[in-house]
Amino acid sequence: MKLPETVRIVEVGPRDGLQNEKKPASTATKLELIRRLAAAGLKTIEATAFVSPKWVPQMSDNAEVLAGALAIAAPGVHYPVLTPNLKGLEAALAAGAKEVAVFGAASEAFSQKNINCSIAESLARFGPVVETARAAGVKVRGYVSCVVACPYAGAVAPQAVAAVAAALFDMGCYEISLGDTIGVGTPGSIRRMLEAVAAHVPVSQLAGHYHDTCGMAIANIYASLDIGVAVFDAAVSGLGGCPYAAGASGNVATEDVVYLLEGLGIPTGVDLAALIDCSAWISAALGRPPGSRVAQARLGRSTLAG
Repeated sequence: MKLPETVRIVEVGPRDGLQNEKKPASTATKLELIRRLAAAGLKTIEATAFVSPKWVPQMSDNAEVLAGALAIAAPGVHYPVLTPNLKGLEAALAAGAKEVAVFGAASEAFSQKNINCSIAESLARFGPVVETARAAGVKVRGYVSCVVACPYAGAVAPQAVAAVAAALFDMGCYEISLGDTIGVGTPGSIRRMLEAVAAHVPVSQLAGHYHDTCGMAIANIYASLDIGVAVFDAAVSGLGGCPYAAGASGNVATEDVVYLLEGLGIPTGVDLAALIDCSAWISAALGRPPGSRVAQARLGRSTLAG
């Protein structure tokens, strides 16, 4: 299949990335990160999550972050936020959200650990969230975790992923992001999963969300491009991880994704040099080296050692 002519990158660093970083980030740091990402050319930046501060303390300033992001919004830049339930949605709407996301799992064990309910219960919970959001003119994106394997139950069948993705799509999610939460996918397993999901959800409304635990994220993105997927989630500097998946590394680094796409001649509208500068800045702010291979190569090993 011919590769997509354009690709949209959904930058998830400020939310999915920072929420799992051990070092707390101030509201000012989060807003500066968002500003720098937008200045580098990213048009969709997941800003924060309206979740319980008890469970995700890094997101306790969600309203302030969203309001600040909207106040400095560049033309054409969107700031979706995560909303796990109606309470979270109501808070997000009050803060000015124009796009939200709900997140489920293809693994029963992970669903119980992550959101304390079964898959069926989670879908029942999301229905009113999607309905209320759409009634307010707010777009809803759906996430599916553990699309290849679960840290508690092992391999996940592609048809199980397809069932959850189809349910989210049917209830009104405009796009379904498919997450290899523990980063064990390979091009073969990703292809099998995508083919199963594509039987129920158009490929044009699918996104790949691949963690890089085993170093396969970029290869998995290429395999997804070959199937026709043209939207990918990524986090600057490879920020993130998963608190419920021991050993899982961060998201695929946005810098590495942009480098791949530029090499394939697929435009992203992202300034790679500015993105690498942003990567170096947020990594220093968090007291960690950049998690991007491209950033490491461009910045130089001696710089990272300091």
